[in-house]
Amino acid sequence: MFTERQISAMLGQIARQDVVEIGPEQTVARVAALAHVAEQYGYAYDRAYRTGHNGMQILVRMYRDPHPASRAREAATIAAHPQAGNGGTVPGMRPGTVKPLPEAQEAVARLKDRIMLDVMAEAANKRQKLFAWGSCGAMVLLLLVLGMPIAALVGGAALAAFLGGGLKLGAIRRQRIARRLTDAGFVPVSDDHGRQRFLEPGRQLPGHANPFAS
Repeated sequence: MFTERQISAMLGQIARQDVVEIGPEQTVARVAALAHVAEQYGYAYDRAYRTGHNGMQILVRMYRDPHPASRAREAATIAAHPQAGNGGTVPGMRPGTVKPLPEAQEAVARLKDRIMLDVMAEAANKRQKLFAWGSCGAMVLLLLVLGMPIAALVGGAALAAFLGGGLKLGAIRRQRIARRLTDAGFVPVSDDHGRQRFLEPGRQLPGHANPFAS
């Protein structure tokens, strides 16, 4: 079964590495559920980004959390789920699936929020904004060269309105997600590159020992 093999592969990474990659997956729900399983083995969420053909898949990176509570959680999980990835129960998931049990649904939902924020922030970065507006300008210029000034005016205005509206809606959605995380007790911080991150109370951003922290 694919899910069983996927969990087994992830647990193999966990057994060998301080930083693991989860995915790539096509849905935020699935990658968030897998990330929750990794949390039960003492890992903490680092970041998510799009990958694959046309950026249609999502990859999550997590690091081994040295916090004592995380190490205790790992030991308890190993004791409670000794056959995970080999036909046995998986922490927080329904048997044979990556569908969260009721007690895990809230934690998975907050992971989905953190993943979505990272993915949406990536889509809204300056380079992509410049590319979008540059494409708009290129279309207008091409229509003018072809001797179609009215089409250039109308098409340019329509595309600019579409792009501007999309950016505004994206900003509103990110604000709503950030509010949900804050209401759930997550703490907003900025990393070394000025990116906004949300951490659980008492946690810190991964240090330079994490090769994916930059």
